[in-house]
Amino acid sequence: MPPTLKDVAERAGVSRAAVSRTFTAGASVSPGMRKKVEKAASELGYSPNALASSLTTGRTKLIGLVSNNFHNPIFLEVFDRFTRGLQDRGLRPLLVNLSDETDPAQSIRMLRQYSVDGVVVASSTLPPGFAKAFRDAGIPVVNSFGRYASSPDVHVVGIDNVECGRMAARELVRRGYRDVGFLGGPESATSTQDRLRGFIEELQRHPGVRTRHSFAAAYSFNAGRAEMLRCLKDRTAEAYFCGDDVLSIGALSAVTGTGLSVPGDIGLIGLNDMEMAGWENINLTTIRQPISQIINSSIELIVSMLENPDRYPEARLFPCRVIERGTLRPLP
Repeated sequence: MPPTLKDVAERAGVSRAAVSRTFTAGASVSPGMRKKVEKAASELGYSPNALASSLTTGRTKLIGLVSNNFHNPIFLEVFDRFTRGLQDRGLRPLLVNLSDETDPAQSIRMLRQYSVDGVVVASSTLPPGFAKAFRDAGIPVVNSFGRYASSPDVHVVGIDNVECGRMAARELVRRGYRDVGFLGGPESATSTQDRLRGFIEELQRHPGVRTRHSFAAAYSFNAGRAEMLRCLKDRTAEAYFCGDDVLSIGALSAVTGTGLSVPGDIGLIGLNDMEMAGWENINLTTIRQPISQIINSSIELIVSMLENPDRYPEARLFPCRVIERGTLRPLP
């Protein structure tokens, strides 16, 4: 049997209450008492029971990490950074898969069953009302990679997707492309809508450039490949802004699989700069999203909300930049 709080108390020669206070954050205990209890606990190999502690403090230290696109490899990095960041702060992540889920009610019921202290909605495709539903249910929430709003209903941390669309358009024009396309993710996704909007707005300033757009069924390799294969049946554009790296890699597979070359016949630029984009056999020119900063800021906000749940919602945007590789023609 693992050592118990009672065993530690007997070894240290103190009361059980003294042991409990020693392992309760913020509880009053003298330095001498703390040293005695920690020494006994170390000798016995005792670790406090987190579930039992939550009954005393009313805090589970559980943070629901909610996402809906487990098919996109970028979220391997997102989950890795989030889970490590939360654990480093003494919190415990509870990963929730919402693939194909658009109604927040079921998620709220499930997370209430686990008595989570807060929720991070890590998604660029769910509507803003999804995160707001958690707030309305009285659960502290942060929407990471969410849609920017000047007066958000909840904390939003991410990038300006409209500006990213503009950046991609400017990059294509700078390289002399005069027939360009947007190959986005699902048309209903807010990130797709905003990236397309910025892309079109910028290209309207260049009347000599022809534009077109289409949408993949999902932010996934297979969906990107399928949509590019469909585009290749018609007269293709000279270059495409694919609204996500995983779409770009699917499109790259489709182009090269039909005997065409990138960037010789068709240029591609993505968005995210996930690890795979830099692999030698992919070498994708892309727009880097500062994932580490977004996640660190999201964690900082959710931690602050545990102490101040009524903190006024704010939107934090992080700048992006183009990462030059080999899927666009060189600058003139």
